Amino acid sequence: MQFKDFFQKKKYATIPGANRTTVPRVDENGESIPDDKPKREIPEGLMNKCPKCATIQFSKELEKNLKVCSTCGYHFKLSAVERIQMVMDEGRFFEYDSEMISEDPLEFPDYVNKYRKAVDTTGMNDAVITGEGTIGGFPVVAAVMSFDFMGGSLGSVVGEKVTSAIELAIQKKYPIIIFSTSGGARMQESILSLMQMAKTSAALAQLNEQGGLFISVITDPTFGGVSASYAMLGDYIIAEPGAAFGFTGRRVIEQTIRQKLPDNFQTAEFNLSHGQVDMVVVRKDMKSTLIRLLDLHVVKGDL
Repeated sequence: MQFKDFFQKKKYATIPGANRTTVPRVDENGESIPDDKPKREIPEGLMNKCPKCATIQFSKELEKNLKVCSTCGYHFKLSAVERIQMVMDEGRFFEYDSEMISEDPLEFPDYVNKYRKAVDTTGMNDAVITGEGTIGGFPVVAAVMSFDFMGGSLGSVVGEKVTSAIELAIQKKYPIIIFSTSGGARMQESILSLMQMAKTSAALAQLNEQGGLFISVITDPTFGGVSASYAMLGDYIIAEPGAAFGFTGRRVIEQTIRQKLPDNFQTAEFNLSHGQVDMVVVRKDMKSTLIRLLDLHVVKGDL
């Protein structure tokens, strides 16, 4: 897979007055005299603020820590490409269906423009990347979702790519690992989007019948049609710390049942304590955990 298209020229932000003198200059009337020194330009995105504890960190240091806050352990969202580079051996990945793009089957207002904007912004053709590679030397098929593409919504292309990946896993007798993050079914595709839930689930049923291994990794957030289908059908279900997942959000549930829900409701830890996931794994241990699970089921071999 080629990643060059995902790297773009740095943007810069202007910090007004960054080079101002310590004491502002004024004229005889007490009016401020503009500082003729050039304004300082610093790279945009140089620093990141943790949304949980508000700690400000250098972006490079955050990346070295796999985008996990060094103060509170908050796991920042990853793009599909970042996750592939993180878990695949040497970041190598042979992509499937890279040219598959979504149409506008229902002629939904402004869908084409929103879709094209997401393509331009992310460099992806849809909300999932599928393909094969090795993890710890074990060959695997993987589907990696990205929330920054229209909220990781499940549309026809996502459903087709995930289903095709599952079918190839059956054919090659490889395990499949799906990293999920999604806001749910893509409303612009209506019933065609909802059909992907049954389509992917049926493919996983075939994988199960063939004795194949499916590891589901849930990341923040995973809701709607994805959580109601393949995300919760894994032989092993792993979640990242603090990942929120469920069928619908807290507010809708509270309004429906007319009860106040616990503060940690729908988090990975809450679901673990209630038997909905098998383990919660911090990001730095994710690859080693996957290797350990693969070692229990798979014979090593070259692709």
